[in-house]
Amino acid sequence: MDPIEAARQRTLILQCQIGSRSALEELYLSYSQPLGYYLRRLLNCDDIEDVKQEVWLAVIRRIGRLHTPEAFVVWLYQIARSKAINRLTDRRALLSLGEEDREIPADEPEPEPEFTPDDAARVHAAMAQLSTAHREVLVLRFMENLSYEQIAEVIGCKIGTVRSRLHHAKLTLQDHLENLEKMS
Repeated sequence: MDPIEAARQRTLILQCQIGSRSALEELYLSYSQPLGYYLRRLLNCDDIEDVKQEVWLAVIRRIGRLHTPEAFVVWLYQIARSKAINRLTDRRALLSLGEEDREIPADEPEPEPEFTPDDAARVHAAMAQLSTAHREVLVLRFMENLSYEQIAEVIGCKIGTVRSRLHHAKLTLQDHLENLEKMS
């Protein structure tokens, strides 16, 4: 985020903390669509609007207690993740995480598959086949542009685990895309 945008966001959050309804509306308009996308990829069900509403209610109730306005994005996605996991748990659909959560050392290179804008529909179809954990890290990293550190904060794990999940998610996504390609 560039310094001007960061300052604008900080001001907006401070205004929300003192009760500005217009600032809260602007914050909602800025983050509602990306948050909805994140929740759709994480939940993959019809409950997205309900969960999104729960997230925004929690934001409204707790924003006054946010000590560092710069941490808003991570904080927002932590709330969203918590609400989504609660919904998944309620539906008995929370996936267990397995072997692929081993940490990858920071100096180990990761292969980077390349995608073009023409692949968007296939990517969405392939993403729908991924596990919740894989969809989550891909969305946070590549759609929300969160750093590995921020993702680790959102999902409550170590950076090495984030690297591992991203690595396996990209490989699995690539496999699904290749399978879709063969089918067409």
